[in-house]
Amino acid sequence: MTALFETRELKIEARPHGKPPIPIVKGVSFEVQPGQVVALIGESGSGKTTISLASLGYTKPGLYFSGGEALLNGKDMIALGPEDRRSMRGQNVAYLAQSAAATFNPALKIGEQVTESAVIHGFMRQGDATKRAEELYHALELPAPDRIGYRYPHQVSGGQLQRLMAAMALVSKPNLLVLDEPTTALDVTTQIEVLKAFKKVIREEGSAAIYVTHDLAVVAQIADHIVVLYGGEVMEQGSAEQIISHPGHSYTRRLMAAVRPAPTAGLGEATEGEHRRDVPALEVKDVTAGYGLNPDGTPMVTVLRDINVSIERGHVVGVIGESGCGKSTLARVMAGLLPAAEGEVILDGTELEAKLEDRKRDELRRVQFVFQMADTALNPKQYIGDIVGRPLEFYHGLKGRKKRERVAEILQMVELPTVFANRFPGELSGGQKQRINLARALAANPEVLLCDEVTSALDTIVGANVIKLLTNLRKETGVSFVFISHDLSTVASFADDIVVLYAGRVVEQGPTDEVLTPPFHPYTRLLITSVPELRVGWLEATMETREAAAGIARAVEMTAIGCPFYNRCPVAIDGTCDKVMPPIRVPSSGHEIACHRTLDELVEDQNKPQQVLHGYETVHPDEEDEKHK
Repeated sequence: MTALFETRELKIEARPHGKPPIPIVKGVSFEVQPGQVVALIGESGSGKTTISLASLGYTKPGLYFSGGEALLNGKDMIALGPEDRRSMRGQNVAYLAQSAAATFNPALKIGEQVTESAVIHGFMRQGDATKRAEELYHALELPAPDRIGYRYPHQVSGGQLQRLMAAMALVSKPNLLVLDEPTTALDVTTQIEVLKAFKKVIREEGSAAIYVTHDLAVVAQIADHIVVLYGGEVMEQGSAEQIISHPGHSYTRRLMAAVRPAPTAGLGEATEGEHRRDVPALEVKDVTAGYGLNPDGTPMVTVLRDINVSIERGHVVGVIGESGCGKSTLARVMAGLLPAAEGEVILDGTELEAKLEDRKRDELRRVQFVFQMADTALNPKQYIGDIVGRPLEFYHGLKGRKKRERVAEILQMVELPTVFANRFPGELSGGQKQRINLARALAANPEVLLCDEVTSALDTIVGANVIKLLTNLRKETGVSFVFISHDLSTVASFADDIVVLYAGRVVEQGPTDEVLTPPFHPYTRLLITSVPELRVGWLEATMETREAAAGIARAVEMTAIGCPFYNRCPVAIDGTCDKVMPPIRVPSSGHEIACHRTLDELVEDQNKPQQVLHGYETVHPDEEDEKHK
C-alpha cells in the first residue's frame, strides 16, 4: 500500500547568526498509511511538533530543512513552491494545535471560524461548508449541533472547543490530520470524551492522523503505530501493541515508568508532622463566592457554596474536579484575588480581610500563588534574576549583593544552575520556566503555596520531577500546599488530603488513602475510573461502563437545589437527589461524603462488577427506585 505521508531521512537545523548550524531533527524516517493513526511520542524537546509540521512543509522561525523528504500524496512538501504548498494544505493536510482557546477568535461566532478555511481556499461554498460543519458537530457528539455554530467560543466548554477545532480541520475533508497534544490540558472525563470523538471521526471519515503527545496512556487508546523520539532521533517504532507490551529501547521503558499509576490508596508519602502546629496553616469556613454583584451584595453567578477546607502546616491538600467545578475560584478566594461573598479565610488562626488590597504586606507574603502557565506568568523582557529578586526586595528589603546571593540560593533550591539568573524566560524549557515560577513564589518565604494546575502542561517526566521537587521543599521548609489539579493520579501521589469539588460544592474530602478507598462518592468514582490506563483497548472498555454512560458526556451544571451531580449520577434517587441537599456521611474520622445513598449502599454498589451498558440506562442498589435515565 502506498503511504499517505512519509518522511525519508528528514533533517532540520537551527542556524544561529555567526555560529555553526545546530541539528534539531537528525534523519527521521516513518510513514503513515491511509486510515492509520501514527503517534509521535517523547518528552519536551524531542522534536515531535517540529517533525509533524514537516507534513505541511513548515518549520518554526529560526529552523530550516537541511535534508531528506516529507512526502504527502507522493509530493515533497519541502521542495514545493509557496503556491503549490499552500494549495496542498487544507484539503490534503490540516493541523490541530494544542490550545483551542488560542486558536479561536473570541469576537467571531464559531460557525464562521469552522467554515472559514474551506470557503477562503475555494473548496466549498458557504452553504455547503455550513452543512458539512453541522454533520461534523453531530459526528463529534457536540450538544445542539444545529445551533452551536451560532455561539461564541466563550459560550462552550474547553472539551467542546477542542472538538470544534477538530471540526474546523475536518471541514475540507483532509487526507491527513496533525493532532498536536489535543488533550493535554483537559480533565480526565473530557479527555475520554474528546479521544472517543477523534477516534470515531478518523475512522468514519477515512482520514489518517499524526498524533503528537508525551502521554503513553493516551497513545495506547488511539494509535495504530508509535514512533518514539528523543533529541530529534527515532529510538524505536512499531505497532502500538508491540511498543506498549514489549518495548525494546531503554528510553521507551523510561517513558513507560513515568506514566502515572492509577489512583489508589498508598501511593503517597506519609507526612512526619514535624511542622504541625495547634492551628491549621490556612482554613476556609462556610465560604460562598462568585462573580458579579447583585444590589443586595450577593454574587450574580455563584461558583462556590458553603466550602469548608483546612490545610495543616507542612501538608498538601489536593483539590480535584473537572473544568468549571470551582477549583481556581477557591484558590483566588484564598489569595484574596476574589473576595468571598460569605465566610472566612483564616491564616494561622487569624482571619484575613476578604480583599487583597485590604491585607497587610506580611499576610500577602505568607500566601503565594503559583500560576498554571509559566509562559504568561513570567515577564519575557526581564532577567530571571530580576523576576526572582523582586519579591526579595518587596517583602524582605534585600538589595545588591545580598539579593543576588539569595537569588542564587533559591535557584539551587529549585534545582537550577545559578547562571540562569542572567537568562531570559524565552531561553528556558517549559519545565525550567515552571521552576522559575515556583522560585519566585518561594522567594517570599511563604507559609502556604497555592499551586494551580502547575504540571498540567508538562510532559510526564518533567511533571514527575516538579512533583519530586515540591515534595522535597515541603520536607525542608514546612510550607503547606493547596495543589489544584484535574489529574487524580498526580494528586494521589503527592497529597495528604483530597478535596473533591463538583459544581462549586465539596462532594467528598478526607485523607488521601481514605478518599481512594471505597466507599466513594459517585463523582469520585467517575474520576478514578476515567484515568487512562497503559493498555490497548482501555478506552472502548471504559466507554461501555455504567459510570461512563451516565456521566462522561454531560457538562458540569451549577445548581442551588439538591445534589449538583444528580443529572450525571448512575445511582441517583429521583425526587430526592434533585430536590434535597445531600446529607454528610462519615465513613471514618476526617472523611466526609455528601450523598443521599447510605454508606452500605455505596459499598454494595461499588463492589458490583463493572456493568456494560448500551445508552444511559442504569440500575440502582434499591430495585424499587425508578431508573435514572
